[in-house]
Amino acid sequence: MNKQMSKHEVQHLIAKRVAKELHGPCTVNLGIGIPTLVAEYLEDENVFLHTENGMLGVTDVEEEDIDPNLVNAGKLPVGEAVGTSFFDSSDSFAMIRGGHVDVAILGALQVAQSGIIANWAVPGKNILGVGGAMDLLVGAKKVIITMSHTSKDGQSKILKACTYPITSTRSVDMIVTELAVFEVVDKQLKLVELMPGITLAEVKEKTEADFIV
Repeated sequence: MNKQMSKHEVQHLIAKRVAKELHGPCTVNLGIGIPTLVAEYLEDENVFLHTENGMLGVTDVEEEDIDPNLVNAGKLPVGEAVGTSFFDSSDSFAMIRGGHVDVAILGALQVAQSGIIANWAVPGKNILGVGGAMDLLVGAKKVIITMSHTSKDGQSKILKACTYPITSTRSVDMIVTELAVFEVVDKQLKLVELMPGITLAEVKEKTEADFIV
């Protein structure tokens, strides 16, 4: 990673790259954290954003237009697109479990080389919890993971096997970090793109998992 990049810049770099993967018409669920930033970079009006607390038609919102009653699953303020619909949580999860979400964009704590993820618990620590990730991994047609490549202490978060409790036995389809873009093909990691200014050697150095180029 470019040593000059702040955490904010890293998150936006990842979100901007993920936005390029979204082509309408499709329904996309944005998870908490980096995924919420993807809304800022969408240009296709036929990409409809879904949040599991009960809204379809989520958009980015300017500070002066914030309505405190309109928030996403991460309690962050959101805007309404033309034609936005609202519904209760049970209908929202029925959409997810019924296969009506085309793409889910999630954060992760760890990803295994088979595409299995861990994103809801750290043993011995009190963190956010399950949320809708387990349902989205089962119900969404495509799952994209957004995450920093390494932990705060520099350890790889893309591993041979997850050491934290896994979220689902379903493998994700794509992983985007500040260093690289991976696809998961037949439960094997495939490096498909290097981020600007990043070398293959750097990705190899910071990735515990095996991958093909």
